[in-house]
Amino acid sequence: MQVYTYSEARQNLAFMLEQAENTGKVLIRRKDGRTFALVPERNIYSLLDIPSIKAKITTQEIVDIVREGRER
Repeated sequence: MQVYTYSEARQNLAFMLEQAENTGKVLIRRKDGRTFALVPERNIYSLLDIPSIKAKITTQEIVDIVREGRER
């Protein structure tokens, strides 16, 4: 895990964000000794989140198709 000074962090923010994403965490140390962690957020999504499609079909047509499929 890499540790940067506050000044280095200000000058290299884009690089540090990439490094945090690749390694999971980057530390920033201030002059007074306090240390802060730069950690990427995890994308929380559902497997059911799928993009919608635009179809010119009515609800009744969908119901009819499903019923027809169940009858087979």
